[in-house]
Amino acid sequence: MHSNVGGFDPWGSLRSLEHVRLSWVDMPDGARGRTNGTDLIWLNRGQQQVERRCALTHELVHLERRDIGCQPATVEAIVNAETARRLIHLDHLAKALAWARAFHELADELWVTPDVLQDRIDHLTEDEWDILLSVELQQP
Repeated sequence: MHSNVGGFDPWGSLRSLEHVRLSWVDMPDGARGRTNGTDLIWLNRGQQQVERRCALTHELVHLERRDIGCQPATVEAIVNAETARRLIHLDHLAKALAWARAFHELADELWVTPDVLQDRIDHLTEDEWDILLSVELQQP
């Protein structure tokens, strides 16, 4: 069981958006997902479950922002940070950090891709860092 069970559910969010249709496609460029910004999300076939979960969350954030077409790197960075924040709760990260011995092991426990985990770490606030460091210091 992953420590993130009970956290953000992108599939539940998608179901609540009755006007949005999900389409499974073979992306010629290998992208994990895309959206038209209004009512359609495309996800690339052949992804593992964790990749689908992360890609769908990413596209839902774009959809909420009403992003249409390719976005500049600054927008993608904002969307990546929000995706990671939604998928990785700080308390789950703190608990998993207490025992995980490798980055990929930590990503697996949090049920995200390593890229999403890196985005979460890269965008931790000072307060979040303080919380994580205090948990680390309390470990025997």
